[in-house]
Amino acid sequence: MKRIVHALVAAVWFMVLCSPIMGLQIQPDKSVVFLWKRLAALGVGIFFASLLWQWYFSSQRASVSLRMPAAVTSAIGLFKQKKTRRAGLGILLVFMLLIPFLPVIGSIYQISILISALIYVMLALGLNIVVGLAGQLVLGYAAFYAIGAYTYALLTTYFGFGFWICLPIGGVMTILFGLALGFPVLRLRGDYLAIVTLGFGEIVRLMLLNWVSITGGSHGISNIPKPGLFGIDMDIQQATVYLYYLCVAAVIVAIVIISRLKNSRVGLALQALREDEIASEAMGINLTRVKLAAFALSSAWAGFAGVFFAAKTSFVNPASFTFMESAMMLSMVVLGGMGSITGVTLGALILILVPEYLRAFADYRMLLFGLVMVLMMIFRPQGLITGERRKYHVTALDGKGEAA
Repeated sequence: MKRIVHALVAAVWFMVLCSPIMGLQIQPDKSVVFLWKRLAALGVGIFFASLLWQWYFSSQRASVSLRMPAAVTSAIGLFKQKKTRRAGLGILLVFMLLIPFLPVIGSIYQISILISALIYVMLALGLNIVVGLAGQLVLGYAAFYAIGAYTYALLTTYFGFGFWICLPIGGVMTILFGLALGFPVLRLRGDYLAIVTLGFGEIVRLMLLNWVSITGGSHGISNIPKPGLFGIDMDIQQATVYLYYLCVAAVIVAIVIISRLKNSRVGLALQALREDEIASEAMGINLTRVKLAAFALSSAWAGFAGVFFAAKTSFVNPASFTFMESAMMLSMVVLGGMGSITGVTLGALILILVPEYLRAFADYRMLLFGLVMVLMMIFRPQGLITGERRKYHVTALDGKGEAA
């Protein structure tokens, strides 16, 4: 009986909270219609969901932590094995290379969605360096994204530079801004670092918005050229496919370089910084150099992604680089698993592709998105795929100094 009362209270509470969004509809004549059937359906659904929730918690009361179903956990554990992961990534790569030639999903619209997903994969991988490996909470990552995009837009508009010249310049510019941000925040950590980086992101956005004579303000910059290929004229379909393959190549390069970085001396120093700054400094790690390296390397990939974004949309304005973009990038890292390259890639693809293909549920897809994130934080707080840690095996030696 107590569970039923709790379920009824939860249902009524949800109906009251959601009534302004789901229960009211304004007609063209400005009259308001109360959609009581929709609210009643919501209440019934919440009632049974609450009963199921209470039953699950009571059954798990003896366990220390909540766990996902055994099938899902075993599938994630299987994917973490190197052979299985490499085979799966190889199949995925072949599939992505063949996408433009497939009849149904090879349209310009589908390829454009995949280009956006690949750009966000680059962004998530770059953010994973400073957040996942170094453990520094950054909330203004969209600022570096904007710097890369506007670097390409301004250079091609005022100086006529091409894509291949602007791509490295965009990376260098964001590295300089990353170092400029890294120096003042060397002594900050946690929430204080997050506040400063959030302020940096807003400063960049407002500067782009108010510097009308250069950036165009809210009108932005349009007619940004697409990447060229030895001067060959390409139509919209060919240019989109060409840019898609460039993004696939860029993501592959990012994965390879960041994987090598993770297992390098710098990567191990970043992970030591994440675990304990005081202990890592006591062991001889130069915290200043390591933090600046994290900001520089992380911002570089945001700059590259910004150049690809400007080339894809042919138009940039400050509205594309708000705090919500930074929050979405951070959500990709948290959802995939901080420090895990495979997990972050998977998280970025999920958060970009799933909402796009749930447009049939346009009224509820953000509710579904929030529900999925809440369930992930409850059942899998470490992310889909946790970051792999190095394992050292100690070999016992006999009296002669040889392995026993």
